[in-house]
Order: sequence, then structure tokens, then C-alpha cells
Amino acid sequence: MNAFLYRYGSICEPDILDSFQRIGLTVIEEKTEITEKNISNARRVQLVEKGIREHHPLFVFSINFYPAIAEICQIYQTPYFCWTVDSPVPELFSESIRRSTNRIFLFDHAQYTQFAPYNPECIFHLPLASAVERFDRVIRTISDTDHRQFTKDITFVGSLYNEKSPLTDLRRAGRLSQRARGYLDALEESALKIYGCNFIEAALADDIVQEIKASAPLFYDPGKSVAASETYVAAHSFVGMEVAMKERILTLQTLAKYFPVDLYTKSDTAVLFPKASASNSSTVNDRTPGSTMEMDHASVHKPVICENLHVHGGVASLTEMPKLFHLSKINLNMTIKPIQEGLPLRIFDILGCGGFCMTNYQPELSELFEIGRDLEAYASLEELVDKCSYYLQHEEVRQKIAQNGYKKVCERHTYLHRIKEMLQKATE
Repeated sequence: MNAFLYRYGSICEPDILDSFQRIGLTVIEEKTEITEKNISNARRVQLVEKGIREHHPLFVFSINFYPAIAEICQIYQTPYFCWTVDSPVPELFSESIRRSTNRIFLFDHAQYTQFAPYNPECIFHLPLASAVERFDRVIRTISDTDHRQFTKDITFVGSLYNEKSPLTDLRRAGRLSQRARGYLDALEESALKIYGCNFIEAALADDIVQEIKASAPLFYDPGKSVAASETYVAAHSFVGMEVAMKERILTLQTLAKYFPVDLYTKSDTAVLFPKASASNSSTVNDRTPGSTMEMDHASVHKPVICENLHVHGGVASLTEMPKLFHLSKINLNMTIKPIQEGLPLRIFDILGCGGFCMTNYQPELSELFEIGRDLEAYASLEELVDKCSYYLQHEEVRQKIAQNGYKKVCERHTYLHRIKEMLQKATE
């Protein structure tokens, strides 16, 4: 039996391909879009149609939802399986979501709640997964040099989102009114203080949404849609990304007041090093590291000169990142606001590498893991600082939690688990 895998270069694709093969499927790969990033919908349809006609697959699969693929699969009555790994995915507003041949799997339960009513028999909730066996192969090769290079106290791997926030560009270009700027500043500051609940979409005024839409040349338009998408796009593709940027900057600066922090990113990191006066700045030398009793929580949100923040370039995802996660004492995850309830791939990556994961609280966290046993979570910057202090001082407790998290993903949350669950749900 054949499965047709439409690829665009997602890091998840090889692990999904491997899982399909392990359950006995022959996988035909269409890889044109990996190198041709500006491919048209017409070309995409042509490629998928060719694959269906030549290989007669049991189903077509892609990461995230492509309306054009849904349409051609409907014509040929070939099931279209897709699995979201990102948020937002505004393509889900397309009328194509209603096609009877769709089998759409959404990793964030908030996505599922929002879009399942438009095709309830064909849309499912499916959390993300861990590539444990692939990580194990890399971790077995850890050398003394790797220990020296990757053993860190607190590590964060990821984008700062300053290159992914179109709202920043609108502000810089002066395209927003004074009222809109003030409104959005207040909304973003409020969102930064709340963990586990995203109220941005509900709080956005209609006139602010329309101003963002009118000011942004690339504001997404799904065409024929199942519902109005403007507020969703403004809230998640614009405001949500801006909040993600601000949260990451603030969190890293805050931790660097107290502890050594190592950042691995391809983003421009100049925003992390503001020119603050000596009277407003503080560094790790101002207080006793690792002592929660000495921490001034009132100073958490003040500017800081990040002398304790060590910036590295990007880390190789396949060959270096598993080693870094395994050897770092604390691996930090910061879930972006557009992921409203679900867990990002980074949590599964860290745990699958046997690393200790410290993540912001998300509603689905306690459904898949036990907080304090498999990983740790925080609901404020103050709590994050306190918990980092505790776990840096209690190595045995920290290592036990990392072991439990690794065991949990091995037993319940691998790609093979998810693919089997996907096929079961799709055929019930």
C-alpha cells in the first residue's frame, strides 16, 4: 500500500515518513516545494494530481493544511491526511476544510475546538510527538568535547521572533494610528502577564483589526472561507507574534539577572542588550545566584544589562540540538501565544533527548504530562526564577524528573504512537 507524502521541508517529515514505513506503507515523496519555496497553487495541484494518477495512494499526507491539495484529493476521492504542527494556520478558514475526503489532525485543542464544527466527522485532535529513537542515536555519540561545549545551566534554543513579527514592521513604518499603537501596547503588556490563557483575539476591537488589515499588504485572505478570519489573523499572525517577541526578550533578560543563560538563535540579538543606566541595571553579581531568598521580585520587570546572557548562533537540529538538550541542566521552552492550549514540538524534543524541560504553563500540559514529575512549568516570571534556582541546586531531583519525562515520551508520545492513533481515528 502506498502513501503519498507531500513535503515542504518541515523537520517533522522524516520522522513521519519513517513511522509510515514501520507500519508497512510504501511512501512516495513529493519534494519539489522543499527547494521551490514560491511554488504556485496550480503547480502544487499538478504535482499532487500526478502522484495520485501514477501511484494510486491509500492517502495523501502533508504537514499543515493545503486547501489546493484538499481540492484535488476531493476530485479523485483520495483521502487527504494532514497534521498541523504550527499556529496560526489561517488556511484552516478556507472552504476547502469542508471536503469529505479530508482527515485533518490539529495539535492544539483550541484549533480543534474552533474548526471541528465545520467538518466534525473529518477533523480530529492529535498532539505532537517525539523522535526518541533518532535522538537516542545522536546522544549515544556524545563525546568529551560535546560535554565541554554543551553542558550549560539554562539553555534556550529558538527564534526571538523579531524577524517574524509583521506588527513591528507596521510600527516602524508609521502605518498605525496613535490610538492603535496605544491600544496594542496595552493589550500586549496585559498578555505578557497571563500564562495559559490567550485573550488577545477576544480583546481586539473591530476598528483595530481593520486598521491592521488595511495597513498590512500581506494580510492573509483565505478567499472563500467558512467564517470571517480577519480577527483571527490580526490576533495571532500580528499581535500574537509581537507578544512572543516581547515575552522571549523579557524572559531571557530576567533570567540573566540571576543565572548564566545560553541562547542559541539565528535571530538578531541586539534587542537583548539595551543601553540602560547603571542605576536601572542589575546583573548576577548584584545578588547571590541561586538564592530565592535574595531575589528581588519587584525588580523582575526592570531593564537589565545582560552580562550573563551568552549568545550563540543557531545549533544544528539533527546533530547538535539533541546533545545540547541532553547536557543542559535546564532547557527552557516558551510557547508562543498563538498556540493557545496545546504543546509545541520543542517540549517533546527536549523530553525525548532526556533533557530537563522548564516550560510556561499550557492547558494541555497536565493532560499529557505530570508537572513536577515529568517536567516543570511556570505561570509567572517570578515563579520561573524561583524554580530555576531550586533545580540548579537540586541535581538529583532535576535528573529524576528528566528521566521520568524521557520514559513518558517513550511509552506514550513517539511518532509511531501518533501515526497509529491517526490511522485509527481516520478509519473509525
